[in-house]
Amino acid sequence: MKQPLFIAFSTQKGGVGKTTFSTLAASYLHYVKDFNVAVIDCDYPQWSIHSMRKREAEQLQTNTYYQNKAVALFESLGKGTYPVICTNPDNDIFARAKEFLLQESTTYDILLFDLPGTINNRGVIETFLAMDYVFVPISASRLAMESTLPFIISVNEMKTMYPAINLKDVFLFWNMVVPRSKKELYDHYESIINRFGIPMLKTTIPRSIRYDTEQSIVGNAPVFLSTIFPPDKILLKDSNLDLLIDEILGIIDIQK
Repeated sequence: MKQPLFIAFSTQKGGVGKTTFSTLAASYLHYVKDFNVAVIDCDYPQWSIHSMRKREAEQLQTNTYYQNKAVALFESLGKGTYPVICTNPDNDIFARAKEFLLQESTTYDILLFDLPGTINNRGVIETFLAMDYVFVPISASRLAMESTLPFIISVNEMKTMYPAINLKDVFLFWNMVVPRSKKELYDHYESIINRFGIPMLKTTIPRSIRYDTEQSIVGNAPVFLSTIFPPDKILLKDSNLDLLIDEILGIIDIQK
């Protein structure tokens, strides 16, 4: 059986975009790039991605516009939504993921793990180190950097000390970049990041309300953040999400 790639978006500070990017990456890879994706939702107890899927499915029942849109999408792709599997970090996350894969007839290309916002127990740390790649959204604030950098530095040291761990690399990328913000601030933080040999993605993500735009309860408004649909093209423009996913695909070097 083909072994899927294990990928995670992770942060040590809430509100920086971990679950948002986990959802957007899963949807873009599954619906736009046509990879077979499954999400392992480890963010107990809120299980945000699973809750979003449930909320969207309920809204679909009363909104014929989104119903028709979903049917047209699934018929064009020849497949439905990607599965979202809930796990508890106190249990064996990988045992649950492997159990899921054994039960499935679909061959998956990518398992995308939405890890808890704070990596503070052994099960979550072991899961983090067992990923193939981890991508970390960061914002240019002292609080965000102080919570993120020490952990990533320690992970880099562990990779050197224990070369047998599965984790190939951790990449940071700027999120919530404000136009006309001080370039000196980003240069300062990047010089610190580079000093520790931590790789950064070239793509930066602008601050934008579109990253919170879910499907509306009524009407036919464009959707950006969804587990059932890819981002609408009108909202995708200038979001840099497409550039982010293309850069990530170039790194993980996955083949269809």
